[in-house]
Amino acid sequence: MTENMKKEFSIEVAGRTLTVETGQLAQLANGSVLVRYGDTVVLSTATASQEPREGIDFFPLSVDYEEKLYSVGKIPGGFIKREGKPSDSAILTARVIDRQIRPRFPKDLRNDVSVVNMVLSVEQDNSPEFAAIIGTIVSLCISDIPFNGPIAGVILGLVDGEVIINPDQEQRKKSQMYVTLSADREKIVMIEAGANEVPEEKMLEAIKTGHEEIKRLIDFIDGIVKEVGREKFTYVPAVVPQEIYDEVSDMCREELTAAMMNDDKSEREKNVEEISKKVHEALDPKYPEQVTQISEAFYKLQKKIVREKLLYEGKRVDGRGLMDIRPLHAEVGVLPRTHGSGLFQRGQTQVLTSVTLGPLGDVQMLDGVDEEETKRYMHHYNFPAFSVGEAKPTRGPGRREIGHGALAERALEPVIPPESEFPYAIRLVSEVLMSNGSTSQGSVCGSTLALMDAGVPIKEPVAGISAGLVVDEENPDKFITFIDIQGIEDFFGDMDFKVAGTKNGITAIQVDIKVDGLTYEIIRQAFEITRKGRLTILNDVILKAISAPRPQLSPYAPKVFTTTIDIDKIREVIGPGGKVIQRIIADTGVKIDIEDDGKVFVATSDEEAGKRAIAMIEGIAGDIQVGQQFKGKVTRIMNFGAFVEFLPGKEGMVHISKLAHKRVSKVEDVVKVGDEVPVKVIEIDKQGRINLSLKDCIEK
Repeated sequence: MTENMKKEFSIEVAGRTLTVETGQLAQLANGSVLVRYGDTVVLSTATASQEPREGIDFFPLSVDYEEKLYSVGKIPGGFIKREGKPSDSAILTARVIDRQIRPRFPKDLRNDVSVVNMVLSVEQDNSPEFAAIIGTIVSLCISDIPFNGPIAGVILGLVDGEVIINPDQEQRKKSQMYVTLSADREKIVMIEAGANEVPEEKMLEAIKTGHEEIKRLIDFIDGIVKEVGREKFTYVPAVVPQEIYDEVSDMCREELTAAMMNDDKSEREKNVEEISKKVHEALDPKYPEQVTQISEAFYKLQKKIVREKLLYEGKRVDGRGLMDIRPLHAEVGVLPRTHGSGLFQRGQTQVLTSVTLGPLGDVQMLDGVDEEETKRYMHHYNFPAFSVGEAKPTRGPGRREIGHGALAERALEPVIPPESEFPYAIRLVSEVLMSNGSTSQGSVCGSTLALMDAGVPIKEPVAGISAGLVVDEENPDKFITFIDIQGIEDFFGDMDFKVAGTKNGITAIQVDIKVDGLTYEIIRQAFEITRKGRLTILNDVILKAISAPRPQLSPYAPKVFTTTIDIDKIREVIGPGGKVIQRIIADTGVKIDIEDDGKVFVATSDEEAGKRAIAMIEGIAGDIQVGQQFKGKVTRIMNFGAFVEFLPGKEGMVHISKLAHKRVSKVEDVVKVGDEVPVKVIEIDKQGRINLSLKDCIEK
């Protein structure tokens, strides 16, 4: 290694220096760069196979984002003490990067391409996600891998009405949105957003502001490519021979068109599969070496039929108009023993969401490179094979399931009540029971229903829906947008533009595209039709199923009681080795969480037990006052009286003269060890000893 192989390129972004280093690290990758943004450092590499794998009929791209916990000076938790599977946050970042770059590769490329981003050092003010986006793009652009670049990306915030590029840590805390935006010089390539009811026009304004910064970054990347970029390698394009396509089309186009124009997904897929078998039976013997290309020709014909019907006839396979939403249905209280449940259906997309409420001790513990250590509100999404009519064994959640759950979580997070108003951990689980387009947005709707059914006082109901796009491949200026895409339109169309929000504005966006980019006009249209769509769902379906959150929680949900104690008294409430708090838990059956600031949360399904536990905690943490009454247990008996533990770890003495209204000759005549008795504080002497009375708590 020689020092002169290393080159550095720098630019100021949001008042901080972004430096890209090439030529020193990971030289066996097709392209590699080390990106420094302040003290955040990410190594990005792009590697491609020399030849495609045998028989492969798709573009095998993999994107990884690896969080190294040494980057923030942490040793991983658990027994193994090394990084294991990626965190949900890392998976989501990898998916965001994937969606930016995937449309920019040649459609007929079949070589394996692997992108790896290693997070080596993190300064919380400078996003490693941004560094990884730039690193990925530069590593691909300077490599010999065919890639239609450059593009670039930034992160957008909104603080006091002003759009902020790459907000720092303090700005992120105050920001009304967190948007990851990617674009080339002309068009928008990817949008991923979480927002606090931001209006569509403000979101579009932010996108335009971010686009201007992206253009500057593209100029910067162009300069790097000119200096160190390699010539792109040639590859064997996966092209369907025209003669095979023509034979497939002549053989089945009319029959295939009739089969595809069907509003029942199962029946449509069955009919299409039968036609596919006929085509292969006829053509496989004629083209034995090109069976894969016959399948690709059949796929290409299906795509052409769907797109032409939409573009030139305004017709959809299920007979709907372009702005028609499929039949909608919603109901709540579906499951009797859960804390809340909601069923939402749009056409043949059906999602059942359940809510579970728990004490704050049930929050999720996180082990990542950012400063978030716990998560109070969790949303999980499951996609069983039967939802698409497939017979497959159930496995753990994949990246898609994690991504869809996170999108629904992001959509609802702005309306979840704060801990101070609703001191519960909240878990939602969306079970996809049928899938035919935009199950993530179905999860948003089902989750709103379930939260309201559970009595969670959400700020506003949230709904979501997606818009589609078809662009004429011969004339890119001709395009159509349409609402509520189903699976086949997602598969053969050019865009899945998911938007969730309330009546007031957007709470989440996720955009997948297959074209080279979106114009502002396409985005404006998508915002408008999804806004109308979600208002229809909110007003005509969700609010008719349940008009407001239930006034009371489910009887099966825990009740949470709160109090605040002096932080200096926390030690007394816990007791040596936790003995005091364990006594309270054993005596009342509650669950107790004490925070560092003195907030105490008591969770139980028994209201009386909760009140008793709170009284015990306040008694221990507070100053005992003459006149207070308690229920205590006799612990010792002496000739002159009985000792009573009236609070865990606190004893007082009941003199024999205070045991009863009549004269008592022997203490055991009134109480025995283990008896539970009411007592009243009648004196606290100078030494802090507490004298109690039993007779003052009973009638004569």
